[in-house]
Amino acid sequence: MRARDTIFALSSGRPPAAVSVIRISGPDAHAAAAMIAGSLAEARAAAVRALRDPASGELLDEALVLRFDSPASSTGEDIVEFQCHGGRAVVDAILAALAGIDGLRVAAPGEFTRRAFENGRIDLTEAEGLADLIEAETESQRKAALALAEGGLRKQVDLWQERLLGLSAEAERAIDYDEEDEEVDSALQRECGALERELRSWLERPRAERLKDGVRVVLAGPPNAGKSSLLNALAGEERAIVTAVPGTTRDHIEVPVSLGGVPVLLTDTAGLRESDDEVEAIGLRRAGRLIEAADVLVWLGAPDEAPAHARVVKLHPKADLPERSVVPEGTLAVSSISGQGIADLLGRMESEACDVLPAEDAIALNRRQARHIEEAADALGHAAAASGVVLAAESLRLARSAFDRLTGRAGVEDVLDALFSRFCLGK
Repeated sequence: MRARDTIFALSSGRPPAAVSVIRISGPDAHAAAAMIAGSLAEARAAAVRALRDPASGELLDEALVLRFDSPASSTGEDIVEFQCHGGRAVVDAILAALAGIDGLRVAAPGEFTRRAFENGRIDLTEAEGLADLIEAETESQRKAALALAEGGLRKQVDLWQERLLGLSAEAERAIDYDEEDEEVDSALQRECGALERELRSWLERPRAERLKDGVRVVLAGPPNAGKSSLLNALAGEERAIVTAVPGTTRDHIEVPVSLGGVPVLLTDTAGLRESDDEVEAIGLRRAGRLIEAADVLVWLGAPDEAPAHARVVKLHPKADLPERSVVPEGTLAVSSISGQGIADLLGRMESEACDVLPAEDAIALNRRQARHIEEAADALGHAAAASGVVLAAESLRLARSAFDRLTGRAGVEDVLDALFSRFCLGK
């Protein structure tokens, strides 16, 4: 990828649409746009222009044209946007005209955002937030992604880095003016310890992966307890095979659903029992692992036989049957046939799922971000326990390096291609 190429792409959804946005970014953006639109208005001032093919002079469309000057643009480069009519023929004609201009090329997926990162307009955490925002399918995912994309984590990291630089400066001063084997000042140790504890408190927060992958809600119980029927009722469609034959479900079935904007992964498991059938035994072992990994366990067996779990919802299934009229204490009566208790169960599942998700106003760390914050916390712990200022200063340097990897200032080449490939062509 040549960093100084001028690139272009359709930045809105595929036609047909009422309006389409075509974006050009790079050193020749203004000159290329002028070849098609004629004179450009002042920066950030919209103007209606006739768009013509530079080669033939043919009128392509009349569009709203916006100009942005470097470095005060989304990519940090000169940018022009054509807001044209959204028909396929119109968009294709404008893109073809741009492709015919010397020095312009079609942008790679995510290249606009990558240039914004490379030009210092956003850091890596904000770029990750934008990627998550594009992929968001639920309200909770949207809010969490927007908090990252708007720089929520970057601002917090800036505060941590400012404190860390102060600690590093104090350690370096001690090296310059004190004996090399001087013990670390107790105040410096306390400050390092305080910052370490603050970072570790962030590591204890619920992670972003549950927002992306969904809170895993596992349906478990003995064979023929009604797990598959309940899964179908909760999902609103026939996803699991239901028969009266014990052991019908031999492997787990996963169904993603949204409960009040909360992403949930419903998982039906094999009925728990002793079995000599090799295939069923494999399903039973998987069911055991899924129960252990569940964020929320929905138990359809005898209440006193429920596995130990932090968040378990005990059900009394098939409550519509006459022989099931007595509801054990501490259970919720449900029926997949009549719908009894289903609404209450959905509400309970949503409430339990919300407890394991990040709060709406909180920043949720992903695995990469948490790993680098943990590296910084470990380094601060070593600094707080160091016997000499030289060792403390080196540990503080390692903490600064971890923050640089977190924000993308250093050592992140291995993650950039994977991240920006998640973006669409015009982003």
